[in-house]
Amino acid sequence: MKIQLVPHAGQPSDFLHFPWDVPLEDWPEHRLVHMPRGISRHVVRFVVVDGVYYALKELPSRLAQREYRLLHALAQRSVPAVIPAGLVTGRGDDLDAVLVTRHLEFSRPYRLVLAQRPSPERWDALLDALAQLLVRLHLAGFFWGDCSLSNVLFRRDAGALCAYLVDAETGAMHDVLSDGQRRHDLEIAEEHLLGEICDLWAQADEEPGERELAIGQDVAVRYDALWQELTDDEEIDPSDARRVEARIRRLNELGFDVGEIELVRTGPDGYRLHLDPRVVAPGHHRRRLQRLTGLDAQENQARRLLDDIADYRATLEGRGEPPVSELAAAARWLSDAFEPALAAIPPELRGKRAAAELYHELLVHRWLLSERAGRDVGLQTTVMSYVGGVLERLPDEHTTSVAVP
Repeated sequence: MKIQLVPHAGQPSDFLHFPWDVPLEDWPEHRLVHMPRGISRHVVRFVVVDGVYYALKELPSRLAQREYRLLHALAQRSVPAVIPAGLVTGRGDDLDAVLVTRHLEFSRPYRLVLAQRPSPERWDALLDALAQLLVRLHLAGFFWGDCSLSNVLFRRDAGALCAYLVDAETGAMHDVLSDGQRRHDLEIAEEHLLGEICDLWAQADEEPGERELAIGQDVAVRYDALWQELTDDEEIDPSDARRVEARIRRLNELGFDVGEIELVRTGPDGYRLHLDPRVVAPGHHRRRLQRLTGLDAQENQARRLLDDIADYRATLEGRGEPPVSELAAAARWLSDAFEPALAAIPPELRGKRAAAELYHELLVHRWLLSERAGRDVGLQTTVMSYVGGVLERLPDEHTTSVAVP
């Protein structure tokens, strides 16, 4: 038997105590933890090692090794996907391999959330996140081939949502996808999404409505709009150089960086601005926040925190202090605002939200309280009101199954 582990997957000795010579479906209950998940064609079980939760999936060795490599490739390209933690092979003549992935904290499967009949606003947010995940996969050159409600997780992202790929065993990595490959992947997604939503409603003995029956087409429309914004050529008048800057700024606002632009002369009166999908990289605000503070956050969370850093910097200068660089302001913001705010939250409640999401919700709550009071109510009042009036009543999203409002 061989156990491969990546460095961040706990101590190797922690994994030696599991009964690898027994099929996953026969593992004793005391070895397992129960986590919310979608349906799977393979046996999936969850375990906890040194406080960290892992998913174990049993599948043929060739498929397990292939998915292990694909998940590593997606991680290297910063695509939202579960992180591969290990691979167990050679378990015996009749036993398949086991792929080990790290459970995505603060996440929920799409299938379970949609089964709870989300509000129209949450429905839109879920489909927007799913469309963006498909765009990010295709920009990275990844053909999925198995997009479904059970193969996607979501996490909160400062009022929006971010979708994550769970299952990559049918995928393939290319330098770049052709339009035909992208359309084929979208067609598969449309078919799977419609089939699974119909299955969910049938389980409840209900007929899906117009909204549910259009789920696949709706995701495809959102996908096409975002792909077009990111990659479509644009005619540029030489006298209007600001059009190039405006296009790049628009992409930055969507959370994408452009590594290179190509201007092709089309005649004496114009140029065509061309963007290659391979040089369009998501994560603009995440990278900027990490560079300034070292914090790891989702894209919308990062955007919100960067706005707060800018407000903090303006406040310093408004008080008459000498101007400071963005980097210096970010360092002071960390010690004066972000860290004190989180430290004021009771330790037993901090696991209900990821740190960046928690700070975002504190900012929203502070704004609401200040609007009612007609003045800035300050951090202490905000934390007391948020903890007692909001956070204590929220379900814990760190590892347990919850209902999403």
